[in-house]
Amino acid sequence: MPGVSHPVVLRFRLAARLLTAVAALAPFSVLNAQQVSVQDRAQLLRSSTPPPSDPYSEENGVDNGRAAESPNDADVGEQEILKRVERYEPFTASVAIPFYYTSNVALARNGEQSDVLVAPTAGVTYAPRFTRTLYGSFTVQRQEFYYDKFTALNFGSFDFRAGLSYLLPKAHNLLLRGEYDYNRLTLSNSFNGFFSNHSIFLSAELPFRFGRAQQVSLGADTNVSLGANPSAPQRDEFDFYVGYAVSLTRSLSVGAVGRVFVRDYRSISRTDVSEVFALTANYRITKNFSAGAATTLAWSKSNKSVFDYDVANIGGALSLSFKF
Repeated sequence: MPGVSHPVVLRFRLAARLLTAVAALAPFSVLNAQQVSVQDRAQLLRSSTPPPSDPYSEENGVDNGRAAESPNDADVGEQEILKRVERYEPFTASVAIPFYYTSNVALARNGEQSDVLVAPTAGVTYAPRFTRTLYGSFTVQRQEFYYDKFTALNFGSFDFRAGLSYLLPKAHNLLLRGEYDYNRLTLSNSFNGFFSNHSIFLSAELPFRFGRAQQVSLGADTNVSLGANPSAPQRDEFDFYVGYAVSLTRSLSVGAVGRVFVRDYRSISRTDVSEVFALTANYRITKNFSAGAATTLAWSKSNKSVFDYDVANIGGALSLSFKF
């Protein structure tokens, strides 16, 4: 069935010609530079949302991208034996209110339109510790995206993820991850979906720590789709990245990361190469409450030039999290 005949997809296409799903299902002759992937929008905007802390952070001394607090931090010259956390808390519940200005609301090649949006998110993670280096991870997360001017572009994203994280201390703290991810893109304030995807996510990250305050990370990810509905936007993703994080104080940390993505679409002859650079800052107001700022710059080139775009997202977030 041609995608343009579906009333839900028609609403989005007439509003901003947004869905790559529509683009892929329609004849290529009707495509134009304004048609773009909601998957890309969700991925770019979610990249600025504060992530949950890694379950192994208490073991390797890193807490949510910053050096874990130590009794020695207040007095650098004082030699004090660090005490390990005796009680492991596997549950994390978090809510956040990210807000952004975006320079290219529809990720279009020409005729870019700017807007501001708010993207509240909530999630729960259960990360059981099987051994000192092997952890499970089960996450349920929901996020809504509300635009100011282009309200017809509002949408939601639901994720369920389940996987394992394995830390290799003798291999320079190499971290290996494997996850199953179910993602469902929905109409705003609804679970009625217009796209869903089942995928396997694999990742390897190698950290290099400099003292207690700085860390450089090298990593590579792959996200292989097992099935998508509709099938036309189905794609596999591969990326590698370099990241840097530094704790300026016990409460303030900043970071930068550069990524290169290759996205290969299954049903159409399309391959995109994207470069993403992000700067972040996070200030921990209390143990559970923090405020952050983020800037993301992205450039994407496709063998189908109508899908080329560049965009800048600037914003911040207020987040609240509890471990138990």
